[in-house]
Amino acid sequence: MDLRSELLKSIWYGFTALDLEKSGKVSKSQLKVLSHNLCTVLSIPHDPVALEEHFRDDDDGPVSSQGYMPYLNKYILDKVIEGSFIKENVDELCWTLTAKKNYQTDKTSSTVLPEKDAFRLWCLFNFLSEDKYPLVMVPDEVEYLLKKISMAMSIEFNCVELEDFFSQDSVQQSGITVWIFLEMMNSGKMTRGIDQSIISMAIEEVYREIVGDVLKEGYLWKKGQLRRNWKERWFTLRPSNLSYYTGEDRKDCQGNIVLDGNCCVEVLPDRDGKRCMFCLKTLSKTYEMSASDTKQRQEWTSAIQTAIRLHVEGKTSLHKDLKLKRREQREQREKRRQSKEEELLRLRALQEERERKMAELDLLKEAQKQAQVLLAQDEQRRRQQHEQLQRALEVQLRDAEEARVSMQAEMVLKEEEAERQRKRIKELEEMQKRLEEALQLEIKARMDEEVFRYAQAGLLAEEEEKMKALMSLQEEQEEYILKTQREKQELKQEMEVKSRSLDEAQRQLEEVRANRHRVDQDVVAAQRKLRQASTNVKHWNVQMNRLMRPIGPGEKRPSLGSSFSSFQILTQRDPGLRLRRRSGSEDQDEESKENVDNRAGCDLEKRHSHASNGDMDIP
Repeated sequence: MDLRSELLKSIWYGFTALDLEKSGKVSKSQLKVLSHNLCTVLSIPHDPVALEEHFRDDDDGPVSSQGYMPYLNKYILDKVIEGSFIKENVDELCWTLTAKKNYQTDKTSSTVLPEKDAFRLWCLFNFLSEDKYPLVMVPDEVEYLLKKISMAMSIEFNCVELEDFFSQDSVQQSGITVWIFLEMMNSGKMTRGIDQSIISMAIEEVYREIVGDVLKEGYLWKKGQLRRNWKERWFTLRPSNLSYYTGEDRKDCQGNIVLDGNCCVEVLPDRDGKRCMFCLKTLSKTYEMSASDTKQRQEWTSAIQTAIRLHVEGKTSLHKDLKLKRREQREQREKRRQSKEEELLRLRALQEERERKMAELDLLKEAQKQAQVLLAQDEQRRRQQHEQLQRALEVQLRDAEEARVSMQAEMVLKEEEAERQRKRIKELEEMQKRLEEALQLEIKARMDEEVFRYAQAGLLAEEEEKMKALMSLQEEQEEYILKTQREKQELKQEMEVKSRSLDEAQRQLEEVRANRHRVDQDVVAAQRKLRQASTNVKHWNVQMNRLMRPIGPGEKRPSLGSSFSSFQILTQRDPGLRLRRRSGSEDQDEESKENVDNRAGCDLEKRHSHASNGDMDIP
């Protein structure tokens, strides 16, 4: 039973609870509320646009379950992801809807189950019910569930009360529904004299085992992985994992061991003051545990091995597998019962057939007696007729003997004639064989001639094809030769053009080299003149600095030839005095140098004249 089938069972109760008139149809407003609540508990994003489109208001009238199923499948169940929601919340939603309508109990009665226990029994009923609607449970499953609850309460199951319950007309006609089952449980017939708390604990234990897929629960001592000390933990085993908590309230989870095909469980000898030890080995760790006694250790190791086996077989629930097996057993029993009934009917038919045949045999015996009388009379008549026939046959025999003698003489003649015919036939057969051999030789010769003729034709065709191929090759060779000659001429012309271009480029390169050589000589001359001018400027600067010192009292005026005013001029450190374009013409370089020398000379003359007149400008 897959997740979709389980959800559909609960949703079916919610849908029928909204059907107040029991007409099989529910109003659209109620279905909208139901769909919204289902999306909430199933953790599915609610799509109001799709909901409104599916239940548009212009479509009058309520919706049946067949009309609601397409929307339920497409927009809700197809989007369900297993593990993303809590199944118990869905069950509680549907139970809340259906219990208000169908679960009516006497609150004052002491045997009435609490609401939580009734909900768990409802979930157990849904799990064990058949996959047919309306949902009912077969008597075998009811007995199985009640036995599980009785075992949890440690009491003996009373089959008499259950047989009386099954014998009721309403149960036999409509089957065992969940409300009939809850009514039976609330009546107290099955739990007479048992405390309510014990019943609740038993129902919770069976609920966790069957619906919650809990294979086993209980306290075990566990050895720590780091501190290596022993602590008592509450363990819960499911087909996919083994979880352990600090207490049986399962609020503080201390760890979760994932079970797979690589896990194994082994029994360990007693040590560290612990007895009844066993270990669970995984790929990464080994968990050591200790049970209270040998029986508990055996139960735990068997349960863990069962969980590992279920995981290896790809099964997610032990009780789902057991339910399918019980259903198969019921079907096999039903088939055996039907086969027995068919065998009984066949035996009855055979008995009736035997009786009919015995009656027919008596009639045949009576007819046989009458036939015997008639046979005796017939025998007398046949004897008389036989004597008459014998006399007639003797006369015919004598006639036949005479005819035989004459026939023997004719046979001798016929045999001689036949011998002559056989010899003639033998000669004809030999002649036919020789003719067939000659014909075969002629056919073989014609076939050989035909083969040679085909071979000759093939050789001629092959020779013709080779001639055609040779001609085409010759044509291609001629075309290739012409093409090669043309390419050779073009290459020759191209080489001549490139040779001329190369000569021209070499000539231009020589001219450029000659121009460069001249320019280099001009640059060297300009640099020589510039060094001379720089030397002169430095000399005149020294002289000017001497003349610019202030004259104190009693000092002599410096002579004109020994001092000049400072003359600020750019030296070689100023890049402006260098040639900015080395490729410039010689006339421009010489003119610029002459202008510099002329300006320097003019400035020096002016300063000299001012110094002699006593009007020295000190910068």
